[in-house]
Parts: sequence; C-alpha cells; structure tokens
Amino acid sequence: MAQSKKVELPNPKNEFIKVYVNGEIVPREEAKVSVFDSVVQGGDSVWEGLRLYDGKVFMLDAHLERLMNSAKVLAYAAVPTKEEVKQAIIDTLKANEMYDDVHMRLTLTRGKKVTSGMNPKWNQYGCTLIVLPEWKAPIYRNVGLKLITSYIRRNNPQFLDSKIHHNNLLNNIQAKIEANFAGVDGAVMLDMNGFLSETNSTNIFLVKKGKLYTPFADSCLPGITRNLLHETAADYGLTSIEKNLSVTEMYTADEMFTTGTEGEIAPVYEVDGRVIGEGTTGPITKKVQEMHLDLIERLGEKIL
Repeated sequence: MAQSKKVELPNPKNEFIKVYVNGEIVPREEAKVSVFDSVVQGGDSVWEGLRLYDGKVFMLDAHLERLMNSAKVLAYAAVPTKEEVKQAIIDTLKANEMYDDVHMRLTLTRGKKVTSGMNPKWNQYGCTLIVLPEWKAPIYRNVGLKLITSYIRRNNPQFLDSKIHHNNLLNNIQAKIEANFAGVDGAVMLDMNGFLSETNSTNIFLVKKGKLYTPFADSCLPGITRNLLHETAADYGLTSIEKNLSVTEMYTADEMFTTGTEGEIAPVYEVDGRVIGEGTTGPITKKVQEMHLDLIERLGEKIL
C-alpha cells in the first residue's frame, strides 16, 4: 500500500477533535461507519449544518425539525428523537470543550445493511447518527464573492426534491468543480426553466431599488437562514419578495448576497465577469448582515 500523503488541515486545531458516531464519542481517526452503511452504499442519508455562537446554536429546533422531516419522507426506521440528537450534540461539544466559532455537521443515515444493495429492507440495525464538530469560521466572512453561472441545472421535485435535505449532492459538486476551474468562489445554479435557483452551497438574494428578491424555493433548498430573513424582513423595515429571477436581473441588480448557516450573509461582487452594482458591499447587504447578527443573538438556543 502506498504511503499516506501528508495533508494540511484548514485549521490545525481540528486534528484532535472527537466525533459522535452512534452513541460513542471517539477521536477523529477512529470515527468510521461500516462499508455496509447506507451512506456508503447509496448516499442514503440526510444532514444538517449547525453553527455555535457563544454556547448557543442558531435555529437549532428548525434544523432538527428539517432533519426529522427528511428522515420521514425517506421512510427511515428507528430514528432517534430530537431530544436524543440534541443530547448527542451537547455531549460532543462538551467532550471537545467547544463553546464558540464552531460548525457542526449532523448526518443521519438509514443505517447499516445486512447485505449490500439498495433495498431498505436490508436495513435492520436502525439509523446511524454522526455529530461532527469543527472549529471553523464562517467560510465567506469579510469576503466579496466572485461567481460564475453553472451549466449544471439544480434538480427539481420531478427528480429529487431539494426540500429533502439529502446527501445526494453530486450536481452541486459538479457546479463547484466548474467554479474551481474558473478560479472563483462558487457557481450560480439555474432551474430547469433557466431562472436562478441557488449557488452550489448557498441561497441567493438580489437587491433592486431597495427591495430584496429571492428565487422561489421550487428547486433550491429552502434554507433556514433564507426563510428567516425572508419572513422577518418587514420587522427590520425591508421588503422581501419571492419571484422567478432571470440571469439578466442578476447582472443588473443593485446588490446581491448569498445566505447560509456556514456562509452567513456574503456579498457578491461579480458574476460571469459582470460587476454587480458598485462591486462592493452595498447598504442593504450591510443592513441584512446586521439583521442576521441580531437574529443570532435572539434566536440562538443556549445549550452550553
């Protein structure tokens, strides 16, 4: 066997993290699942990304509800309860002595099979739950994004409903590969009709004449941060409208930003070589960033 390649972690602190896998909290290098697990056999799993701010998890209940809803749609059996998942999160954070500036990825798989194959009847062990915490700053904090438009279309409910927060992310990964080759931060994905859907990893908002516009959540993931900003915009003196948005509307927007748990609120300066607005973080985007910070403070659930 070839000698392992020396790798460099984005944050060296994460070399010695501990990970929760089905009731056990183990060192990073021992955190493994069976080759018979459904996530290996067919990408059959659902997930959530959580963020910890000063001992508080932002929108924890909303994330857990989406996790449970995704598991229900996929007919998972022996699913852990919200309370059990929450306790697993608390135990894992305490084991790592993590209290702030932490990103967590929850993964819930259909579980281990008794033999390889797609048929869920072979899943007789119950679900596999993974809690993976890392010290990780928001990936786009203090960054102005440059994007391209991908030729990869975002799947819609005719094929695989994005409202299931599933791990079948190959179309998003293909779009990110395009962005990597283009030397930019990410890729805008369109729906089957050519309207904006989302980027490969975040939701999209445009600003025009002081109003917020975001694509309908038909093919994009209706992200928790996206939904919260859209629903509470009026409380902060903003108007937010869902509509079909074309590439032309994106190019000619006054401002553009993306939203997500890991990426927070990130301004977009350029798409496909077109400068968006003034090519800076505009006043509405700054206001939304302040709004987001206020929502984090008000809606974070204290668990530590």
